[in-house]
Amino acid sequence: MSLRQLFALLALSTLNLVECQAAADIVLGQVAPFSGPLAPTGSSLRAGIQLYIDATNASGGINGAKLKLVSKDDEYKTEQTVRQARQLIQEAQPVALTGIVGTGNVSALLGEHLLDDTGIPLVGVRTGASSIVGSNNPWLFLTRASYANEIEKIVEQFASTGNKRFAVFYQNDPFGQDGLSSAEKLVAQYKGEIIARASYEKNTTEVAAAVKTIVAANPQTVIMISNTAASAEFVKQMRAAGNVSQLATISTTDGPQVAAKIGPEIAKGLSITQVVPAPNAVSTPLIKEIQAAYKRFPNTETALNHTLIEGYLSAKIIGEGLRKAGPNPTGKQLREALKSLNNRDMGGVFINYSGKSQSGLNYVDITILNREGKLLR
Repeated sequence: MSLRQLFALLALSTLNLVECQAAADIVLGQVAPFSGPLAPTGSSLRAGIQLYIDATNASGGINGAKLKLVSKDDEYKTEQTVRQARQLIQEAQPVALTGIVGTGNVSALLGEHLLDDTGIPLVGVRTGASSIVGSNNPWLFLTRASYANEIEKIVEQFASTGNKRFAVFYQNDPFGQDGLSSAEKLVAQYKGEIIARASYEKNTTEVAAAVKTIVAANPQTVIMISNTAASAEFVKQMRAAGNVSQLATISTTDGPQVAAKIGPEIAKGLSITQVVPAPNAVSTPLIKEIQAAYKRFPNTETALNHTLIEGYLSAKIIGEGLRKAGPNPTGKQLREALKSLNNRDMGGVFINYSGKSQSGLNYVDITILNREGKLLR
């Protein structure tokens, strides 16, 4: 073999190596509940993340690479979240984690220093607790408004109509206790009074004692810091007890699922805050984009709902970071790229991580279930 032929062979081998490296999948990791009471939440987030991945890969991927999602079920159990995340990182080597559900679950990951030790950012979690928002962990990027923002929307809405007597129904864990604390501060700020506080245990729908306490107090408005299954049972038992208080919950409850579980006639009137635009808000470019992707890559198991949109938005934000980070990105490169996103338009929804806060998004709207079990603005 001549020297010229040898150089040509080496050049071809190098080119093939570069092409192989460029073609390697970029892995995103998700640990979330895919079984148990919060399975619909984890599944909807996953569906949204996967929808963005499918649409992006069909358009050529990012910087020449395709995206891939690897998911593990934590059953909404804190100890499982940490264990499964460690295992996923070891096995799949994701460039980012996303779509993790629960205040206590995320808090456990931060407490174990898993992000810091592995150098992997967590982008998009299903919590807006003050403890998480205020953690200022450099590897954490939130993609939703805080629970305090959502609760303020509820208090402002109903205090403005003359409602001053509030009750709080909450999950007895860091998530619910954080919401209770925010509610206490905000109700006082709006010159109202909390006349009853009642809780239920995480991963259960045992709400009877809470219903009894709140019915006895007869508040004008009940602020619900709860998840879908418990919310549905609470609404059902409250109405069965003859209580007609205004019931209002934060975005951790999926309204249409509540209507499906207990019937739209019972669920009607339930108010729910939302942290992303509605699935039918076609005037918002992000929703128009998601609708087009959903039509191209339909999901027979998951409807186009607010939670799916939240998952899609989280994945899209990761995608923006990956584009800025360049080919073959590391977790640290992705983190630095995300930190540079300043008032970035994601389709009528703006993300900003360039300041001290990594909350990113402060969008809050309030919706209400009608007689057909559909959400109205």
